[in-house]
Amino acid sequence: MTAELIINDQIIEPGCSVMIDLPLPRLYTHALMTMPVHVIRGKKPGPKLFVSAAIHGDELNGVEIIRRLLKQPALNKLRGDLIAIPMVNVYGIIHHSRYLPDRRDLNRSFPGSKKGSLAARLADLFMTEIVRKCTHGIDLHTGAIHRSNLPQIRANLDDAETLSLAKSFNVPVLLNSNLRDGSMRESAAGLGIPMLLYEAGEAL
Repeated sequence: MTAELIINDQIIEPGCSVMIDLPLPRLYTHALMTMPVHVIRGKKPGPKLFVSAAIHGDELNGVEIIRRLLKQPALNKLRGDLIAIPMVNVYGIIHHSRYLPDRRDLNRSFPGSKKGSLAARLADLFMTEIVRKCTHGIDLHTGAIHRSNLPQIRANLDDAETLSLAKSFNVPVLLNSNLRDGSMRESAAGLGIPMLLYEAGEAL
C-alpha cells in the first residue's frame, strides 16, 4: 500500500499530478508569497524524490532543468513520488539575488526554525513540507557570478547508495564533499536522506 502524502494540508492520491502554491513568510510589506511545488505520484509505491532549484535566487539553470524534467514521458510510468520545486528562494529570484531580502544565505540557514529570521522560517518550512516527506533528494545549483562550473555532483561518496546515485548522473566530476554547517544537505543527512548536489554553469 502506498503511504499517504500530504503537502500544505492537501492529500495527494497515488496516480495524481498536482501543483501546490506553498504559502511563504510574508515580506516586510506584508506582500503574499508562495513557492510552486509540483507533485507527481506514481500508481505504485517506490522512493520519494525531491528535486529543488534556486535555493540561491541567482542560480537559474535548475529552474529550466526542472521544467524539462516535468515534461519527460517516462514520468507516466513512475513508481513512487516526484516532488519538484523549481524556485525555493522565490524572494531571491524576484530580486536576481543569491540571498534573501534579509541578506542571509538560505543554504546556511537549515534546519531553520518557526520563529526568527526570514531565512530560518523558510528553511523550517522547506524541511517540514518537503524534505522530511522524502527518501532521496537532488538540489540543483550553478557556479557563482562570472564563474562557470563544469557539471559536477557533490555528495557523501563514502555512502554506497549515494555513490551509486551520483554515478548514474554521468557527469564529468564527482566530488566527495564535506557537509557544510547550515546546509540543506547537512540537515537531510541528519535525517538519513541520501542527497546529491548538482552544479553546472554560471549564475544568472
